[in-house]
Amino acid sequence: MQTERILLGKVIISGTLECLTGLHIGASKENMEIGAIDSPVVRDPVTREPYIPGSSLKGKLRALLEKALCLIDRRDIGTRNNPVKIHVCEDAAKAHNCQLCRIFGSTGYNGGKNFPARLIVRDLRLTAESRDKLEDIDTGLQYTEWKFENAIDRITSAANPRQLERVPRGAEFDFELIYNVEDVNQMKEDIENIKLAISITEADALGGHGSRGYGKVKFNIKGIAGKTIEGFKDKTLVIGNKTIDSVERIKDIYELFQNKKTESQTPVAAST
Repeated sequence: MQTERILLGKVIISGTLECLTGLHIGASKENMEIGAIDSPVVRDPVTREPYIPGSSLKGKLRALLEKALCLIDRRDIGTRNNPVKIHVCEDAAKAHNCQLCRIFGSTGYNGGKNFPARLIVRDLRLTAESRDKLEDIDTGLQYTEWKFENAIDRITSAANPRQLERVPRGAEFDFELIYNVEDVNQMKEDIENIKLAISITEADALGGHGSRGYGKVKFNIKGIAGKTIEGFKDKTLVIGNKTIDSVERIKDIYELFQNKKTESQTPVAAST
């Protein structure tokens, strides 16, 4: 069983994530001012622009793929008062053969070793075009909109109004997913599972309040680049590099790494 971590190259999936409905990814309320909005969105502390944390998108992709793969052996990674049960392999050897944990990583348990994730999800920033558009909207908020909601007590008819902050429909964020190629034999299955998670997310919701219409998104993939280690060394950007413009041509990326199959099974020990 191969558990050594050998980096053969990277597959970089990039494009834009479009908000088809309002998007709310909440920020902490600890520093809210009196009279502030009930539920603000997370913002960059420097630019004050709303953004999507990579952890939010990665968590959503993982949660949906876990359900799609029917992984029911879940472990409590929370606390006594706040239990959180997800599927996490207990050691690196198991994670290496787990379709979920080898992509998203696992934390060892009972002496087991961690298995760092093969997938990196960058924070998503507003595109320049969306930033310009949102600067001109007249909502009283910077780059965002208010959403007023009201819950009615079924017995007393008392109202419980609330105001939520959302990124408006039509806003776009640049996204980048980086997959570390460590085992050619597992690469195709991993990429197919990442594609599956993206497709399910488009049919689900990102962020909070999805059951009330928030968070419908669309991934507009603009490029999938495969780059071997030789490609990173080569200054001509020709050797060991391939870029495709649609997921239908993903087999071209697989072929780029096929000649690495033998090398992936024979890790080289460090010299002393």
